[in-house]
Amino acid sequence: MSLYDESFELKELQRLEGHTDRVWGLSWNPTTGVDGVPAVLASCSGDKTVRIWQQSSPSGSFECKAVLEETHTRTVRSCAWSPSGKLLATASFDATTAIWEQIGNDFECVSTLEGHENEVKSVSWNASGSLLATCGRDKSVWIWEVLPGNEFECVSVLQGHTQDVKMVQWHPSMDVLVSCSYDNTIKVWAEDGDSDDWHCVQTLAESNNGHSSTVWAIFFNASGDKMITCSDDLTIKIWGTDIIRMQSGDGNATWKHLCTLSGYHDRTIFSVHWSREGVIASGAADDAIRLFVENKDGLVDGPMCKLLLKKDKAHDMDINSVQWSYSDNRMLASASDDGTVKIWELTSLP
Repeated sequence: MSLYDESFELKELQRLEGHTDRVWGLSWNPTTGVDGVPAVLASCSGDKTVRIWQQSSPSGSFECKAVLEETHTRTVRSCAWSPSGKLLATASFDATTAIWEQIGNDFECVSTLEGHENEVKSVSWNASGSLLATCGRDKSVWIWEVLPGNEFECVSVLQGHTQDVKMVQWHPSMDVLVSCSYDNTIKVWAEDGDSDDWHCVQTLAESNNGHSSTVWAIFFNASGDKMITCSDDLTIKIWGTDIIRMQSGDGNATWKHLCTLSGYHDRTIFSVHWSREGVIASGAADDAIRLFVENKDGLVDGPMCKLLLKKDKAHDMDINSVQWSYSDNRMLASASDDGTVKIWELTSLP
C-alpha cells in the first residue's frame, strides 16, 4: 500500500505558546530526534526573539528550553540550524544575521554578519555547513564562507533580482543555491569552476511556466531532482532536473516545469516543505494546511500529485511556515501570525 492509496488525518499534538508576536519561521535541528536524542525545534518571531523547543522524550511533549533575546533589535524573520546541529543562524529585519552556539545549557551569539542594507529575509546553510546564504529587501543574495573560530567571510554578493528577495535555499547535496523574489522569479546560482565567481545559471519566470506574482518559498525533495515553489498567485509549482547531469557539472542540466497545483488555497501561499517520505505540505494566508503526495504508481496519464488531505483552520491566522521533522517523517510543525507554533502528526486512518 502506498501513500497514494491511504487515507490520513493531521492530528494536532501540541500548541506551543510563548511568543508575543507573529511567528515567522521554524527550523528542526537535524541531529536531534534520533537515537534517543529528544527533538529540538527553533522558532523566530516579530517579538525579536528565537525560542528553542525541546521534546521531553522521544515521544513526549515539547517545552521551551531557551529564549534567545537582546541581540536582534527588530523582527527575526528566518532561522536555520547548521547540518552539524551545533550552530543556529537567525536573520532579522535589523539588517543582521546572528550565529548562535549552544554552550552548556545556554545559547551564545558567537558572530554577527553585517552587510545587507536593510531587512534580512532568509538564511540557509549548504549541505556541508561550509557556506551560508542570506538574502534581503535590498534585492541581494550574500554567500558567506564559514571559517574556523566562528568567523564568516562574504565571498560573493549576487545581484540579479529586481525586488525584495524572499528566500534562499541550498540544494540538498550540491553547492547550488536557489532564491525567490517579489519580482516573481526564481534564480539558480552556481559557482564558475574556472573563476570561482558565483553567477546566475537560470531564471524561472512566468515566460517559462513560472509564477505570475511574488514567489515566497522554495524547497527540494530528498533526492534533489525536484524542487517546489509557492506564490502569491495561489499556485504551487514542481520543477525537475536531470540530477545525474547536474552532479557531473553539466551546465545544461536546467530545471523544467513539471506541474502546477492550483485551486487548493484561496489566499497567498507562504510556505512549502517536502518530507523525506515524499509528502508536500503547504501553509497559507487562508489559515489552512494542505498535504499532497506524488503519484508513484506510474500512471502516465494521471496527475503527478494528488491532494492527501485538507486541514482548514489549522491556525487562527495566516500560516507563515510549515516544516517536516528530519527524524520523523510524519511529524509537522507550523507557525502562524496568531503567535503560536503547532506540532502535528500525520496518521493513517483505519
